[in-house]
Amino acid sequence: MELIAKISKGSRMDQIYIPKNRSGFDIGNYVIIKPVILEESVKIAEKPYFYGIKELEPIKIRVIEEVFSIIRKLSNSKIDNIIITGSFLDKGFKFNDIDILFISDSKVNTNILKEQVEKLTGIKAHFIELNNKELAKGLASDPLYQSMISRCISIKRIIYNLEQRDVNYKLLDLHLLKSKVVLDAFDSLTGEEKYYHVRNVVSIMLFITNKKPAKEHVDNKIKEIFNINDVNKIKNNILDKEEFIKNFKKVYNQTFNLILKNIKKQDASKQE
Repeated sequence: MELIAKISKGSRMDQIYIPKNRSGFDIGNYVIIKPVILEESVKIAEKPYFYGIKELEPIKIRVIEEVFSIIRKLSNSKIDNIIITGSFLDKGFKFNDIDILFISDSKVNTNILKEQVEKLTGIKAHFIELNNKELAKGLASDPLYQSMISRCISIKRIIYNLEQRDVNYKLLDLHLLKSKVVLDAFDSLTGEEKYYHVRNVVSIMLFITNKKPAKEHVDNKIKEIFNINDVNKIKNNILDKEEFIKNFKKVYNQTFNLILKNIKKQDASKQE
């Protein structure tokens, strides 16, 4: 691995800054510093932007750098941004795939990108293709988008107005309905599936009450609602079924009532 950085002037000693999240150059390593002559054909690689992530395993950072490199190379600079999100960014190596938001106002064949990413990394890639207008609309109306953006790594800085809201409560009602499966088929769901549906309900509730559905906030609310000290108890299926269903039904009904109340408000305002 190579990094290109500028020498900065310090008060006592000049210095070179390198990203804390990197796939090489561990603390204590000796390195060689030498000048680099940049030609016009040489482009300095953009440093990725980290959102809501304090640290990430070096091997994952390396995978993300390779993913960015492949997509940039094959998409012929038709991209506005590439955003990595989802369980791949969770601590450890228990993940099913790598979620990639491909932001572009130009049409690009993401099937080719998907094949190349999976071929290089051996990880199933899930591409979501959006243009800037669609992403901005999703962030204003859908907690799932805000949740994704709250914890991600992007190739370019993310600049969107998260305070601008245009909530479609009927759409939220459909999102909520998906999680009713917990009440209908509790025993057939895995712990990961139960956690997904709990997170979905809590994210919607926080979004409606003007609170950010960031992963940390959602997990803290889940621990409060279900009176647990670790959300992994849900993921690992270490649950008291009766207690869990009682708490889930309560938060589900509260969220449904909030949605219904706001749907009636929206319908009434349209009739005026």
